Amino acid sequence: MIKIDVGDILTLKKPHPCGSYKWEVLRIGQDLRLKCVGCNHQMMIARKSIEKSIKSQEKGKDIQ
Repeated sequence: MIKIDVGDILTLKKPHPCGSYKWEVLRIGQDLRLKCVGCNHQMMIARKSIEKSIKSQEKGKDIQ
């Protein structure tokens, strides 16, 4: 299991239709809420399927 925190930027293997590979994590749990950095589109996706498609991960800002 990959450690993912709110605010992290994930780079995925396949691009979003807008052309961006980067997604910001908005919510964590069994499902993740991600926001496309390119067009601000949001989606919920299962953690299991997103972990398979992560190419790299950047730590985001500390939100507390």
